[in-house]
Amino acid sequence: MIKKKTPNPNPTERFIYREFGASENPEALQRGVPDLPPNQQSPRVETSSKGRKGKTVTIIRGFQASPDTLTDLLKKLKNLCGAGGTLKDNELEIQGDHKQKIVQHLQQLGYKAKASGG
Repeated sequence: MIKKKTPNPNPTERFIYREFGASENPEALQRGVPDLPPNQQSPRVETSSKGRKGKTVTIIRGFQASPDTLTDLLKKLKNLCGAGGTLKDNELEIQGDHKQKIVQHLQQLGYKAKASGG
């Protein structure tokens, strides 16, 4: 018995095996980030100059929040310190040594922030 090959209804999609269903919805494959309230988070604030040509950067780690929440918090902290900064891998980086000022401000916002490192 000879089987006839049925033509592909969509010739632009050429795949043999697809594990997770349609690729038209990439949001379905992303993991959700728990957006915990500030009183349930305890970020750590430290300063570092490693790998930055001797320039000091204040790093805030340990957030469990969505990127939108972290972006808003970053904007507030940059305005507080009068410095630039960025968001990298759920860590906030503020240019300069502003450890004590940031710890106090985060505690006022309700976070259980602590200074770490020497």
